[in-house]
Amino acid sequence: MDAQLKRGLLDICVLAAIKGEDSYGYRIIKDLRPYIELSESTLYTILKRLETAGMLTVRTTEHGGRLRKYYHITGEGLKRIEDFKLEWKELLSIYRFVTKKEEDNA
Repeated sequence: MDAQLKRGLLDICVLAAIKGEDSYGYRIIKDLRPYIELSESTLYTILKRLETAGMLTVRTTEHGGRLRKYYHITGEGLKRIEDFKLEWKELLSIYRFVTKKEEDNA
């Protein structure tokens, strides 16, 4: 898979994982595990990129005597998910076109 495409898809997956409620790193990885394999180092790179882009905010709270970062999706992050849904419809249309002859010959 193209690296840029995969990067964009991973960003969307992380945003979707925190869409319903604030979350933290380990939980995000656990929530995504049935769909994609994501290492901690990759996740934290994505989270930092999304924070820099204004798509999420971070708050630190104490949990069990340790500090834990919680991530919250912003309006910009929600907009990115909606934009992705529209883009995905276009990609599906292109996919159908590309595979049309294969389906016709089957």
